[in-house]
Amino acid sequence: MSKPVMIEAVGLCKQFGSFLAVRDVSFTIPKGQVVAFLGPNGAGKTTTMRLLTGFVAPTHGMARIAGIDVQADRIQAAERLGYLPENGPLYPDMTPMGLLKYFGEARGMRKGHLSERIEAVIGLCSLATVAHKPVSKLSKGYRQRVSMAQALLHDPEVLIMDEPTSGLDPNQIRGVRQLIRELGKTKTILVSTHILQEVEPVASRVLFIHDGRIVFDGDPNRLATENGTLEEAFYTLTAQPV
Repeated sequence: MSKPVMIEAVGLCKQFGSFLAVRDVSFTIPKGQVVAFLGPNGAGKTTTMRLLTGFVAPTHGMARIAGIDVQADRIQAAERLGYLPENGPLYPDMTPMGLLKYFGEARGMRKGHLSERIEAVIGLCSLATVAHKPVSKLSKGYRQRVSMAQALLHDPEVLIMDEPTSGLDPNQIRGVRQLIRELGKTKTILVSTHILQEVEPVASRVLFIHDGRIVFDGDPNRLATENGTLEEAFYTLTAQPV
């Protein structure tokens, strides 16, 4: 039996004035798959992710999370989705514990369940030592972990993460990779990056976007084999405008 589709883009287009940022993007991601969303800066990765999460409305096309149209029923879709934007919104004067409590209450989570989930995500994201320190005093690596804990708080089935290792040092990047691999055992994940070294350690599939269009969809090893290396594949796929 085929696995249910958890992330679906159907002919997604997004136009800003005269600029077409996303051009007829279509793909499906089944349950339990970790997919790297690869492409150069300005290729349309972030816009596509915002369309998938319902953060912005498409000019044309449709996005579904767990079969739910994100524009027609954003609240129900949001219950199944955890979204980590590149620069996650955090309140600097709050502690991670206070922030998670605030977001959980905003989601309408019951007090007992919320306490359990806060304890779980603090452990999962290794935040115990900083749980009561103001966010403003934390390193970028810890702030990224707080953002990830917030995205995981309601235990979503689907995770969409935009450049989760941006600006982190090698040790912090390694920690985020390990966390993504662990989460990938139980969740469907789409993680965007323009860093080639991020692909093979975490993903079983690559979606490569260039000039607003999907130009490759498949196994990262095939992408590397057909072009010699992932770096050469990157150059080949972005050599000309679509």
